[in-house]
Amino acid sequence: MDIQPTIKPRVRRPRPAVVSLTEAAATQVKAIMSRAEKPYAGLRIGVKQGGCAGQEYVMSYAEEIGPIDEVVTDKGVTILIEPKAVLYLVGTVIDYETTKLASKFVFKNPNETDACGCGESVTIIPVKPD
Repeated sequence: MDIQPTIKPRVRRPRPAVVSLTEAAATQVKAIMSRAEKPYAGLRIGVKQGGCAGQEYVMSYAEEIGPIDEVVTDKGVTILIEPKAVLYLVGTVIDYETTKLASKFVFKNPNETDACGCGESVTIIPVKPD
């Protein structure tokens, strides 16, 4: 009797969202988007070179979804991530914090290795793809 091994296809684990929002951040983004001068496709998130630590987070209105944008929908907010920023942002939670002196979006990024004293720029090591 000849027994053939059964080969099962590899099941890929679900891919986690690149970024997520806290309730406070989602509420604030929705409020800002509702006051915009025209409807937008979503909130664009990216990373650019700059600041004393080397990189800065950038946020802007997105007029349209680009063909290679990473699209994340979280808590009713559409987030578009620039392709070159994806590996820098994997696992990031975006929060909105209010203190006595300021209100701002805060990026809690597990890939950050350093930040400047004023908190405006960071050093991020990109995630190595599987």
